[in-house]
Amino acid sequence: MRFPGIRKERTMVEMLKSRPHLFNSIQVAFLLTDAHSTILYANQPAEDLFGYSQTEMEGKRIRILFFEEDLIYFLPNIIYLSLYQDGFKGELLLRQKDGNKIFVYLYSTHFKERGETFMSFSFQEIQRLKNLEKKRLEDEHWTRLGHMVEEIAHQVRNPIVSIGGYANRFLKTLPTFQKGQPYLTKLLQETNRLERMIQQLETYIQILNPIFQKEKVQDIAEEALRIFSKRITVKGVSVNLGEGEIKGEGVFFVDKEWVIKALLNLLENSLEAVTGIPKMKKGSLIQVTLFETEEIIGISISDNGYGIRKKNLRLIFEPFFTTRPDRIGLGLPFVKRVLEAHGGEIQIKSQLNKGTTITLYFPRDRRRRVRREFISEVAKTLNKNI
Repeated sequence: MRFPGIRKERTMVEMLKSRPHLFNSIQVAFLLTDAHSTILYANQPAEDLFGYSQTEMEGKRIRILFFEEDLIYFLPNIIYLSLYQDGFKGELLLRQKDGNKIFVYLYSTHFKERGETFMSFSFQEIQRLKNLEKKRLEDEHWTRLGHMVEEIAHQVRNPIVSIGGYANRFLKTLPTFQKGQPYLTKLLQETNRLERMIQQLETYIQILNPIFQKEKVQDIAEEALRIFSKRITVKGVSVNLGEGEIKGEGVFFVDKEWVIKALLNLLENSLEAVTGIPKMKKGSLIQVTLFETEEIIGISISDNGYGIRKKNLRLIFEPFFTTRPDRIGLGLPFVKRVLEAHGGEIQIKSQLNKGTTITLYFPRDRRRRVRREFISEVAKTLNKNI
């Protein structure tokens, strides 16, 4: 690698800095060091990748990017291969300025210019690839688990249905207030509860392959509330839908079926919260609010129920965590899975004896803006010429 007219190290660095577009346009983090691994030049992608500014890196040893445990063997071996062999190629885990870990693929080599030895290091960020691989393994896990649960559910459901059926028939043959009637009633209630638990487990374990279609958030919320209203068996609970913060059509790309299932889980949780206290509050309220920004469609569900204890807030999305002995604890974990499948987020705020608000954030369109609309009038005119 030769730069005509370069007589000394300083001139080379000055040349690189005078033509920043040369290395900044290549979206690979690039560092130039001397033979002692002191950083002489860092391009803009290197700043973005590691979180250091150019001036913070220049003059420092490249060791600032490595974790302590890799300074003894790994880094010296990389420097050796870079200086005396054909360079280093491989994955490694490096440290960003804030201490976070980041996976990269490193290409390193050396060259001489006018008697001076330099090393070049090119880093390609592969954290996203690692995340995709992790997701692939998780999907395979859910697939295997789903098949196993389906088989177990099938084997368990048959005897449960039989027990419940016989208990129900036997209960109908007993005279009212017969001594054994309460026991049969309890047996029937428990078999029904087991059946509901199996259904919840099957729903949670399903492989989520959303079919994204253009939907209006108002339509989805109204349909969920129609289904939910048929399940309310207690009096004194008001359910309101507010659309005041939807200025446009409220359109987003989602799987309608999965979103409605998620909303029903949250609505049923709110119903339990406002009716599960010994003396139900006067004016128990469940409020559904819709809102939007340029990139986000939001659905917020609030209640004035008994709230969630602070120590439990960090556990509520864990599968099988529940404070109710008659529940399996898969409702909120299921909602979280639905949001993750849509590339969205879920937030929860709660105060004991005051109530809970859960907010769902959906990306309006999973495609980037540059892919779904013209970003300028000039781009629009170019459409005719390409």
